[in-house]
Amino acid sequence: MSTAAKEKTEKKHVAKGFQPLGDRVFVTYTEELDRTAGGIYVPDSAKEKPQRGIVQAIGKKVENVKVGDQVLFDKYSGSKLRIEDEECLILKEEDILGVFAS
Repeated sequence: MSTAAKEKTEKKHVAKGFQPLGDRVFVTYTEELDRTAGGIYVPDSAKEKPQRGIVQAIGKKVENVKVGDQVLFDKYSGSKLRIEDEECLILKEEDILGVFAS
């Protein structure tokens, strides 16, 4: 396995060994690079729109999402943390706005 493929696989398992409690959901952000019509990239800090993430782990009381779902949530919801140099989020299931169809 190449180094790049190994790193990609390892990043996918950031939540390995982490189990959220109750109705909590552990999410990693998906990167979205938005550009203006003139080609200028807009940084995440300038965005006020909801954000996307991928569910990495769920608590036992979570009913509407499963691991691997891509979800939409408000920018300021949940608790942010950094694990293995990747920014992650723990939020309540009720803070999830919706699930993207796969």
